[in-house]
Amino acid sequence: MLIDISTSRPDTPANQSAPARRPHDDAPDTAALFQRLAAAGDGPEREAVRDELVSSWLPMAHRIAGRFRDRGESLEDLRQVAALGLVKAIDRFDPDRGAFESYAVPTITGEVKRHFRDRMWALRVPRRVQELRNKVRVARRELTQNPGSPEPSVAAIAAHAGLTEEEVNAGMEAIDSFSTLSLDAELSAGGGDGYSLADSLGASDSSYDTVVDRESAKEGLRRLPERERAILYMRFFEDMTQSRIADRLGISQMHVSRLISRSCARVRDEVLAERANRPGNGRMRPTTDPTP
Repeated sequence: MLIDISTSRPDTPANQSAPARRPHDDAPDTAALFQRLAAAGDGPEREAVRDELVSSWLPMAHRIAGRFRDRGESLEDLRQVAALGLVKAIDRFDPDRGAFESYAVPTITGEVKRHFRDRMWALRVPRRVQELRNKVRVARRELTQNPGSPEPSVAAIAAHAGLTEEEVNAGMEAIDSFSTLSLDAELSAGGGDGYSLADSLGASDSSYDTVVDRESAKEGLRRLPERERAILYMRFFEDMTQSRIADRLGISQMHVSRLISRSCARVRDEVLAERANRPGNGRMRPTTDPTP
């Protein structure tokens, strides 16, 4: 059902007296319509009565939405959310259990509050933290409602709201964190030249991977025959070519190549097997040339 959010009404004729004022001008007498809605089965008649009830009570939904203006959401969107809350209230209302307004107001208000809770945070915040935020905000407002009241301390807010000081601090952080700051936001520096927030963030150091692999390979390297350890040392620490190593040891370059490949494969297989046999095993970077 499309909801017309306009609130215009036909002008009252000059010769017709205005209806008696109710607690709110936007609270019409629709008891008879609700009785018809309850008695009607599914079909066109029920839809027509439902639409008439929505149109009658829509000004009240708009009034409730107006209470939440200037909180970062457009009034038009808030009215749509309140209208959806109104539809839910009409569908769930039992006319034998009291006045509709008493049921609709908390239902619509709750729908708008849920909209702020679930949609308006730039980052998803746990509901517990959102509730702490609301309790802290209410406590601060109540403690500073008298003119000239000083800003309450964390301890005072905690005592007033029945929270711990740690919970109050979490709620105050949430109050200041409703919206996020862009990583491109410019931060002022002491020297006058600004820099972005992204410039202050650290980055992963790829050298850690090398350290992990080196420490993992130590035991396997110690278990290699002395000649194979010497070949690996000359190749990776002294940066000698395979031909020079072959000349120094008096063997062929092809033999040196096979020994290097075999030694590296042996060390790598031993490390991977050891990691696979312990919980929380990591992953070693694939390489045929581990640094001893």
